[in-house]
Amino acid sequence: MNKSELIEKLASKSGLNVLQSEEIVNLIYKRMRDTMVNGGRIEIRGFGSFVVKEYQPYQGRNPKTGEKIPVPPKKLPFFKVGKELKERIDVVDENEKGR
Repeated sequence: MNKSELIEKLASKSGLNVLQSEEIVNLIYKRMRDTMVNGGRIEIRGFGSFVVKEYQPYQGRNPKTGEKIPVPPKKLPFFKVGKELKERIDVVDENEKGR
């Protein structure tokens, strides 16, 4: 599912028009993005959590030349799947194997 499909699904299930649904989805995305940019954590029970992981600087190596290069510290978004979602996916996977 992509963003436009989510907007369409919200509009059809809620009775809102597509523009209203788009505003809601954009508001949620913006709030999630702003929370993570400011170092916050987002947890959606039963689905998973989003956090920002910080990585320390290290010495890397250019694969072509073998030259050592400094890699600066960085922050990257990380998603950890929730237990309930993980279990549901495993159940679906097990049902597929039985066919």
